[in-house]
Amino acid sequence: MPLKRLSVTAVRNLHPVTLHPSPRINIISGANGSGKTSLLEAIHILGLARSFRSTRLNPVIQYEQQQCTVFADLNLHAGAQRSMGITRGKEADYQIRIDGQSVRSTAQLAETLPLQLINPESFRLLEGAPKQRRQFLDWGVFHVEHQFLPSWQRLQKSLKQRNSLLRRGRMERSMLAPWETELVQMGERIDHYRRGYIQQLKPEFETVLGQLITLDELSLSYYRGWDKERGLAEVLDQQFERDCQLGHTQSGPQRADLRLRVRGMNAVDVLSRGQQKLVVCALKIAQGHLLKASGRQQDCVFLVDDLPSELDGQHREALCRLLEGLNCQVFISCVEAEQLAGSWKTETPVSMFHVEHGRIVQTG
Repeated sequence: MPLKRLSVTAVRNLHPVTLHPSPRINIISGANGSGKTSLLEAIHILGLARSFRSTRLNPVIQYEQQQCTVFADLNLHAGAQRSMGITRGKEADYQIRIDGQSVRSTAQLAETLPLQLINPESFRLLEGAPKQRRQFLDWGVFHVEHQFLPSWQRLQKSLKQRNSLLRRGRMERSMLAPWETELVQMGERIDHYRRGYIQQLKPEFETVLGQLITLDELSLSYYRGWDKERGLAEVLDQQFERDCQLGHTQSGPQRADLRLRVRGMNAVDVLSRGQQKLVVCALKIAQGHLLKASGRQQDCVFLVDDLPSELDGQHREALCRLLEGLNCQVFISCVEAEQLAGSWKTETPVSMFHVEHGRIVQTG
């Protein structure tokens, strides 16, 4: 589902612009601080209603402006089209429209425009907290399992209620029973979805990684958040006293994690920064393949910020070939467009954009 037309207004230093990007490869070049990353940020806001550079909206909205707007026309499979847009204000309010209709759920944005971001901060997927790896995993499950979101929402509600009651101190166990029943049911359902997805992701990841780098001793495994030999109900029962003391639920799908290890050690402690970047790229490209294979109308759009960073020419070209092989839309930022010259097949549509002082000009 490539973006056919993209309009951006009042995002950081970018001048108002309307672009007609290539359905495949788009190279955005320019000096540091020129605004090339801001264009990727605008697309990210369109798909997820938030920036990947700041948790606050004020720095994203242009100085002396009260709101920013990003709008796009998209081409669907079989020639159909779709429109979507978002306006975000400094007071954290937002307005979302899809096909001319107002919607309130940011999940509808994510479903309409699946995005994968690869940038210098992507290392956090390996070195950060388990929450970031759960988010990566759940992104994939959300896009291929239509019952995942309502199950996840029910899980969050039951977990919140149980924790709230635990914080009250001593109580009758029966007060927790309705929420524990829901927590167990939704927790095991979420685990089922995640395990099914990991079974598909693991061989795809290994295939993609093998095209980037040889790391024979790297393993990917899934920890579901509680003892794999026992049911969640039994675990909650045995840990009840300790949960009461701590005031929160120790075990469950909210503790799930993806574990990447090399010779039994955490991969982040063994691999170089360049190797870590290739592993993260392989994980995200593997997710793109699975989304395409799922038969959904949406293809993933990749946002790749500062692709040449920390990769030598050989690995840079290998990554470009994999991105090209996805047959989806890709936006890549770099300082010098020449760094990526010759990385694409002659028949692959490539559009070139140059950014200078916030002005974006198509150069090819």
